[in-house]
Amino acid sequence: MSFNLLVLTCLGYVVLLFAVASAAERAAVAGRAGWLRSSLVYTLSLSVYCTAWTFYGAVGYAARSGLEFMTIYLGPTLVFVGWWLLLRKLVRIGRENRVTSIADMISARYGKSNVLGVIVTLLCITAGAPYIALQLQSIAQSFTVFVSDPESSPLATDTILIAFWVAAGLAFFAIVFGTRSLDANEQHPGIVTAIAVEAVVKLLALLAVGVFVVWFVATGPGDILSRIDTQALPEWEIQPGRWTGLILLSAIAIICLPRMFQVTVVENTEDRHLATASWAFPLYLFLISLFVLPIAVVGMELMPAGSNPDMFVLTLPLHLGQDGLALLSFLGGFSAATSMVIVASLALATMVSNHIVVPLWLRARSARQRDTGDMRLLVLSVRRLSICFILGLGYLYYVITGGSAALAAIGLIAFVGVAQCLPALIGALYWRGASRNGAALGLVAGMAIWLYTLFLPSFGPDVFLSARVMESGPFDIAWLRPYNMFGLTTLDPLLHSLFWSLMANVIAFCVGSILSFPSAIERVQGALFVDIFNRPGTARSWTRPMAEAEDLLPMAQRIFGATEAQAFFRAQAELQGKQGFLPDITPEFLEALELKLAGSVGSATAYAMLAQTVGTSVVSVDDLMAVASETAQIMEYSAKLEAKSEELSLTARKLREANEKLQTLSVQKDAFLSQISHELRTPMTSIRAFSEILMDAEGISNEERTHFAQIIHDESIRLTRLLDDLLDLSVLEHGQVQLNIASANLHDLIDKAITASKSVQAERQFVLHRNRDSEDVQIVTDTGRLTQVFINVLSNSRKYCDAAEPQMRIKVRRRGEMVEVDFIDNGSGIPREQDALIFEKFSRLTDSMQAGGAGLGLAICREIMHNLGGEITYVPGQGGAAFRVVCPLKLRARDNAAQPASDSTEAPE
Repeated sequence: MSFNLLVLTCLGYVVLLFAVASAAERAAVAGRAGWLRSSLVYTLSLSVYCTAWTFYGAVGYAARSGLEFMTIYLGPTLVFVGWWLLLRKLVRIGRENRVTSIADMISARYGKSNVLGVIVTLLCITAGAPYIALQLQSIAQSFTVFVSDPESSPLATDTILIAFWVAAGLAFFAIVFGTRSLDANEQHPGIVTAIAVEAVVKLLALLAVGVFVVWFVATGPGDILSRIDTQALPEWEIQPGRWTGLILLSAIAIICLPRMFQVTVVENTEDRHLATASWAFPLYLFLISLFVLPIAVVGMELMPAGSNPDMFVLTLPLHLGQDGLALLSFLGGFSAATSMVIVASLALATMVSNHIVVPLWLRARSARQRDTGDMRLLVLSVRRLSICFILGLGYLYYVITGGSAALAAIGLIAFVGVAQCLPALIGALYWRGASRNGAALGLVAGMAIWLYTLFLPSFGPDVFLSARVMESGPFDIAWLRPYNMFGLTTLDPLLHSLFWSLMANVIAFCVGSILSFPSAIERVQGALFVDIFNRPGTARSWTRPMAEAEDLLPMAQRIFGATEAQAFFRAQAELQGKQGFLPDITPEFLEALELKLAGSVGSATAYAMLAQTVGTSVVSVDDLMAVASETAQIMEYSAKLEAKSEELSLTARKLREANEKLQTLSVQKDAFLSQISHELRTPMTSIRAFSEILMDAEGISNEERTHFAQIIHDESIRLTRLLDDLLDLSVLEHGQVQLNIASANLHDLIDKAITASKSVQAERQFVLHRNRDSEDVQIVTDTGRLTQVFINVLSNSRKYCDAAEPQMRIKVRRRGEMVEVDFIDNGSGIPREQDALIFEKFSRLTDSMQAGGAGLGLAICREIMHNLGGEITYVPGQGGAAFRVVCPLKLRARDNAAQPASDSTEAPE
């Protein structure tokens, strides 16, 4: 096949993956993600473990070392079958704490320490570079092997250039589907579904080649066994010590590799998925490894001497004239490599943004001002750049080393690197006494020895380590030679590095934890992690808050966006039994907000952001001891008493709030009745007085008679308007209003409302900011009633906005089948203690005589929007008074016999 045709085939395959990922993303957004969250998709996504190393390198590994390649599959099998409880605990902790990566998990457990997050991030990036290089190398080699005409393109034999363009394409895919938005759980249904499809492709490809080799090249399993006996090499002899070490290494890798942590923990939504994967994933590994040895044996027999065994899966079908099978094999290897690179780069980019860039940015901003600005674009931009940077590191490793003759060797280097996370991770799950200092010491010690004994030597002599250091040790100290530390010469370099690095890691971790005392937050987090399945409730780490909800809402809006943040705050307020957007700042609320923030920026960054806004409010050691002592005593009295106490407290608080509200309304109602009597008496007195004058017609000129009649007319209109408002509110409250439904453009309704409201304090210069394109929305509703609401909001703003140069922004957004219209002025807004009362009858924020109203306007607006199937709410934290009107795009007609209470679209006062 020509190079250009092969490239087109790859592009077509990538377009198919784009289509699958896009469909999955749309289904998730539309709420049809049930099948995306199935146990089958979850299990298939775990196949990201099976990279190009598995697809190509396992055959080469088998050709060189016989059955030793099975150790790479036995380790994960033992973990999913025998260590299922460990995985279940890991997944449960990750889900409840909104963990976004393995660095986030370790950071969250050890006092939400960002220093630990940085160490783990740097370790994983360093270990990931060789692994990404392995994938780029395998794809580049498969291109050069598959191309029949090397002269068809300048790229056909240039593996370095092929690897570059492959890295660029994979970076683009990961950016498009991995950094489109900040998800509250850091889950990516599009990418997971695409990986599941790739899992099927690579499994079918390897099975197809295996079936062809066993039954169409050989004569069946018996023939294969005889060929194995014939081709067996001395190197194929099983070495129990090496097997044990490699099984342990692969078992650690299935837990600690960033990409495996991403799909196993972060993308998990239910425990039952893990239960299914405990048998289904080992079955997948069995099937994908079933024909590895037969392919290796037949390839050794039929392929020319000097052929690269890592490419037997591809070159053997080509050699035997099976071009279609070879193309399927090529796509299988392409799938294996691309899925690993995409998930690994995404996981590492999340770690870089959450633990390095964003904390540095927060620290720099806090040194100048408290406001942290809009962080969504910052986080997404950092992750996109990080993906490019990480793939660039992998490409650079490939260029510097020139690739490896054995793909398996590169993968094992990465395995030993990520294995350094295991002691801190196991300590996080099972040892309450494990401390941040111990974890940091262990990670640094293990990483240093891995770098010196395995990673740096992998570049070859005289690159990072001189040939003299590698042969004689630094300063000719023989017992410090990288491959023979402390005179240990019986192990190969891989197991030698694994032994010394894990030993140093475990010793430093244990000693550091024993000699240091965990901080209060470490002890709280330790209890949460270790007792995840049997703790009676969630321990709290926030006390004595030093901020108000108004301070936290802007920060949340910068991370989630205004709509999602306001919905979260409203939901929390409803849980507390409060009206409006703003909840009370309680430890429960702060923990809920911290968890939601952690899903987007990581636990350490979320904790730092809250601490920066709320202030120093973490429990002290004395507080923790007191709380623990009191809790132990209280638990003796039974959980039922505590539940009843909480229920009574909540009821008492609600009654208190209701009583305060009733008292406020009672005062306002008395004032209202006093004003109403005055308002009614004044026009009636005028009407009576001037009527009596007109009755005595003697001595009255025609001009005076006309003037007195006009006064009587105006006072009658004033009286009628007040009565209309009262009747209108009564009709609306009882649902007896007849809606006149018609189609109209929202833009026209806003224009009418603006024109009608200009009569209110017409002398004020009021600047309006609008987006006419967004207002171009066709709606079907009672246009008169909706316009009445708009007029009221605009009129109130003209009357009450206290800015020297009053302005108003009108923002329109479509939300599914609903449309939102925000009216936001630049005044001082409404005080928090009054924002829950403004929609009540008789409620006024200023003296009614000055405001010119009786406090019925917003109450009428509320009832109108209720009858129109929408709502009107006050939105705090927007820089002024902000009202949001929400209504359906299409209102269905209702059978209502009552006539409209009023056809007027004038603003109620």
